Parts: sequence; structure tokens; C-alpha cells
Amino acid sequence: MRIKLSYISVILLWATTPLAIKWSGEGPGFLFGVTARMAIGTVCVLIVLALMRQRMAWHRKAWLTYIAVALQIYGSMLPVYWAAQFIPSGWISVIFGITPLMTALLAAIFLGERSLTLGKLLAYGLGISGLVIMFGSALQLGDEAVLGIGAVMISVFLQSASSVWIKRIAAKLPALSQVTGGLLLALPAYLLTWAIVDGHWPALLTTTSLAAIIYLGVIATTLGFVLYYYLLTHLAATRVALISLVSPLLALLLGHNINNEPLTMKVITGTLLILSALIMHIFFDRLTAVKPRVK
Repeated sequence: MRIKLSYISVILLWATTPLAIKWSGEGPGFLFGVTARMAIGTVCVLIVLALMRQRMAWHRKAWLTYIAVALQIYGSMLPVYWAAQFIPSGWISVIFGITPLMTALLAAIFLGERSLTLGKLLAYGLGISGLVIMFGSALQLGDEAVLGIGAVMISVFLQSASSVWIKRIAAKLPALSQVTGGLLLALPAYLLTWAIVDGHWPALLTTTSLAAIIYLGVIATTLGFVLYYYLLTHLAATRVALISLVSPLLALLLGHNINNEPLTMKVITGTLLILSALIMHIFFDRLTAVKPRVK
């Protein structure tokens, strides 16, 4: 039951996070938005860690796990925040829909998982077709939107690489420890990046931006990351990545209805192709598997 509730919670968090990311950067800037989020998140996880009286591990595998988590928290999140300036929030979730495909490919290479079957290869083809259509839609918004999609693609790769790396390390650390260690390594990198590139307190910090930053720091980071790495500890990396099967549709609807983001036929077609790729990724091999005859 815990795993099911965690799974549903992460789906809902992933659906709402893109819109909150977009709002958090409108006014204060994307670098302040993401740095403030991680600072709040770090304080929150340290408080939770102290309340639970949970000690951090500092052996070699633990350090490697924290570095892998930091790769996702810093390396994967920073491009998303930058991209949110130029593309609708719902698109971020849709493009992240290819995470299971990317994860399966990396898992086949580095974990030896059987994830390059005919069904998976056909799914890759559908997913790439959907991305091509999304890139076509981005051209209508300008060159920066195309670069925004490219940035989210980089983010997808780094998140997939991080999850596969964590499974390969197999340190079996508690989810809270993984998140805390990753944040403690990622936060200095964010502070340094903000200080070098910007370094100024924002002149405009609206109520919406502030609320989005607090939501992302307290809920999406503290609760969302802990639940994500809890699932990653107990489930296969490719199964965790399937969360992105549902969240894109919810994110598109939220962006369209709440933030008046465009929902064109190209966007719908690209989304359906990517989701079809995910469905094929899950079910094709099961449906075409030869069942043993009962004698």
C-alpha cells in the first residue's frame, strides 16, 4: 500500500511541478527560483532527518549515491528551469514522457536489463516521432522554444542516467538520506551558479512566484524527491520511470486551463505519439509473448 500511495503522489507532484516551475521564475528569474527552492528543500529535509533521528551514511557507496542524486537535482533540474522561460509548462512533462525509453536504453547498457526487445524498439520510434512533432510546434514559437525542448531533452538524459547509476551502485540507502545527501552537494553548486550569473536579490517577487517557490521547496522537493527515491529503492528503474505515462496529460490540462497555454493539434498529436510509445513500451512484449501450452 505504501508503494501504491507513493506512486500516485509522485504522479500528482510531477503533473503540478512544471507549472509551478514556470511561475517560480516569472519575476525573480529562473536561477533565483531554482536556488531558493533547493535552499528551502535542504532546510526541510535536514529538519525531517533530525526529527526521525536518522543518521547519514558516509561510506564509499553512500558518497557515490549522493553524487548520483546531485546529478539529477542539479544537472537535470537546471536545464528544465531555463527551458521553462521559453516553452509551455505542459510540454516539459510531455517531453519527460520519454524518460522510460531513455532509462530502458541506459539500463540495457549498464544494468544488463532485457530492455531492447522489438516492442521497445518500436516504442523508441513512436517516441522519436512525437518529439519531432513537438520540435515542429516549437518552431512556431521561435528558436528559443526549440532550444528549450533541447534543454529538457538533456534533463531527461541526466535524470535517466542518475536513476540507472543509483541502481548500479545499489547502496540501499533510505530515501531521505539519498535526497539529503544529494541536496547537500547540489545546493552549493546552485548558490555558486546564481552568485556568478546573477547574484542580485530579485527586484520583483510576486505572490504567485513566492507561493510556487515555497510549494516546490517544501512539497515537491522534500516530499516529492523522498517518495521518488523511495520508489527507486524498491522498484526497477524502468518501472519508476513509467510515472511519466500519466503526468503529461494532467500537466497539459493544467497548463491549458490555469495558465492559458496553447493546446494545438500538433501538440496533441506529439503527446499522443509519446504516450503511445510508453504504452507499447509497457505492454507490447507481454501481449506478443508466447505462452507455454498446458499439457
